[in-house]
Amino acid sequence: MKKLNVAIIGQGRSGKNIHGAYFRSEVNEHYNVKYVVDFDPFRREVAEKIYPGCVTFEDYRSLFDIKDIDLVVNATYSEMHYPVSLDLVEHGFNVLVEKPMGATEYECQKLIKTAEKMGVVLAVYHQSLFAPYYLKAKEIAESGKLGDIKQINIAFSGFSRRWDWQTLQKKCAGGLYNTGPHPVGMALGFLGFDKDTKVVYSKLGSALTSGDADDYAKVILEAPGKPVVDIEVSSCDAFSNFTLKVQGSRGTLKTSLSKCEIVYIVDGENPERPVIEASLKNEAGEPIYCGENLIKHTEEIEFKSDVFEAGAMTFYGELYHKISEGRPMSVTPEMAAAVVKVIAEVHAKNPMPVKFL
Repeated sequence: MKKLNVAIIGQGRSGKNIHGAYFRSEVNEHYNVKYVVDFDPFRREVAEKIYPGCVTFEDYRSLFDIKDIDLVVNATYSEMHYPVSLDLVEHGFNVLVEKPMGATEYECQKLIKTAEKMGVVLAVYHQSLFAPYYLKAKEIAESGKLGDIKQINIAFSGFSRRWDWQTLQKKCAGGLYNTGPHPVGMALGFLGFDKDTKVVYSKLGSALTSGDADDYAKVILEAPGKPVVDIEVSSCDAFSNFTLKVQGSRGTLKTSLSKCEIVYIVDGENPERPVIEASLKNEAGEPIYCGENLIKHTEEIEFKSDVFEAGAMTFYGELYHKISEGRPMSVTPEMAAAVVKVIAEVHAKNPMPVKFL
């Protein structure tokens, strides 16, 4: 099996510790990191050690004259995702760009159309759409076990603060642009990436961040005939205890990264009770609360695989076959563009004060 030659642009946390971790792992059977780009000489020196034989550059444009690159991974700063990817695509490279692929829907569509025109592969690293807990939750929701799905809650929250570039609006950063693509992508997945999805409520705010970008976001989505999806990305939730919850007419599912819990009822085991208009009372004639103990079933599912490793392995496996054989990918650039469309709309409706130019 022929390995694809890869060039990575950026050796920050994403380029080195996410994409790089996959490339250096034993599960990587398809890729060979041959070139690395970073403006920091120390990072280039480290790259030459962890990718033996690779050639490093300070400027990504040094790649333009190299003919044996099969894939360029764009792990630059977020505000550079669009312009650098566009430049690469226009020079005929297959590109995998980190999230968000752009700041606006226009930028995303421009990238997609340019890639189509140039006949190259454009992919966006939405690996969380392959996370075991998300796929299982989606499978159960679609199975009918929980009945008619009414509401989905997705929370990527905690109690912490940042003071790096990811807190600056000028860097296309903040909680919703940085972390948000994960839950927003999942939310749209539950809605079938319906083109009629609407943002029915949204709010951005600042809680603990030192910058001027959001670190609190609430977004509620709806689509015709689909459940309500409530998304939260917060830095001020010290009691966040779930990642994803699905409420249906016959049960509820709650899942963390490592465990899924389900409580549900089965048709026929709890016969419908006739409506009683009069006030309820016990045998002694005293008023009582209307309640009962439903016959319920519970299930637990443990996820043994690491959520990040599982997502990376599946995503990069599909990307290999896309580049090598033209097979379609489960996660398309159009889906990534839909995620950015939601995020950009929320920002437009909730402008944050600019403090850092």
